[in-house]
Amino acid sequence: MTQPRDPLHGVTLESILVELQAHYGWEGLAERVDIRCFKSDPSIKSSLTFLRKTPWARAKVEELFVQLRHRQTS
Repeated sequence: MTQPRDPLHGVTLESILVELQAHYGWEGLAERVDIRCFKSDPSIKSSLTFLRKTPWARAKVEELFVQLRHRQTS
């Protein structure tokens, strides 16, 4: 029995955030994931701090990353 590939395996939260920010920009991220750390004086550092403490927000960011990667490979 084969294990389904985890698209997040080996990918750090920081690298996810950097890639999403480069692709969408802060404004685009804020439109897709409605959290203040993407809207008010956004930075990678402050966003990482918030996302590490907030599981629901982290899940949304990870889901957006998986969708982006899926579109890039299809």
